[in-house]
Amino acid sequence: MIAFLYPGQGAQHAGMLANLPDTAATHGTLDEAAELLGQIDGLDTAESLASTTNAQLALLISGVATARALDDVRPDIVAGHSVGAFAAAVGAGVLTFAEAVAAVRIRGDAMAQACASGQWGMAALTGLRPRVVRDLVNAEADDQLWIANINAVDQVVLGGTVAALNTARQAAQQAGARRFEMLDVAVASHGPLQSDTAHVVAQYLSTVPHRDQQAAYMTNVGARRIRDDSAAVLDDLGTAVAHPVHWFDIVRLLPELGVVATVEMPPGHVLSRLVTATTPDLTAFSVGDDGLAPIAARLRLPLVDAVPQPEHRVKDLLGPT
Repeated sequence: MIAFLYPGQGAQHAGMLANLPDTAATHGTLDEAAELLGQIDGLDTAESLASTTNAQLALLISGVATARALDDVRPDIVAGHSVGAFAAAVGAGVLTFAEAVAAVRIRGDAMAQACASGQWGMAALTGLRPRVVRDLVNAEADDQLWIANINAVDQVVLGGTVAALNTARQAAQQAGARRFEMLDVAVASHGPLQSDTAHVVAQYLSTVPHRDQQAAYMTNVGARRIRDDSAAVLDDLGTAVAHPVHWFDIVRLLPELGVVATVEMPPGHVLSRLVTATTPDLTAFSVGDDGLAPIAARLRLPLVDAVPQPEHRVKDLLGPT
């Protein structure tokens, strides 16, 4: 079994759409995006990506386009980090691309509006376990600071006011954190600040027809596998922006669900590195690093359908990397 992974905001970079694999599927997706959004030639410039909405739309387009280019390699499970979940939902057959574009545009605009005061931000904290970070967060009151993502056993992303994040930096350093890095994002997400965003996104998604799933979907909220329940997928998409992303738990579950390899859609390779750090027996591919054609050649269905035996390592099944 294979899982397709879709990155979230923070992975975007200038030129990301121009650097997508040169395939008919990619060009078709870009043309479809242009029909839905208007001119998109400048969507992936540095200036454009400074907009939360534009960054999230570019990530959605990138994920969907690349997954379509891998059409002969079908995922058994899809998982998206934050806004990446919308591209994952397209891959699972729950959303059409047009519906995902509409939902992500609504989501991005509402998130930016919630943070219009400019006092909000996010930071990645490395070197402390989540329970230690929870103690730091609990020292702050009035929804000024929260855990937004749990990405690894010792990596957590915080959201909150700039003042609260600065206080958390000092406390984290005193507690022994290795790094505390402010992220280049214009919003604070996955916390109580975005409750109104969750409401408007859920309201839109309530108009989407329920479809049969084509792949299992891993939820951001609670790290659950959803099969044959598109309503539950839509619920996760609608509510997740106001709750922490449990990526660490998602990755830990993949081997238990039978996954032997993951493929990360561009841009970047952060999710693949988290997979390798958390579950080293999985083989983690990144389209940006490994290339579309080599990944497609390696992950033909007869190989992927092989059932791994307990005494075998995943790399033994897939061959040398």
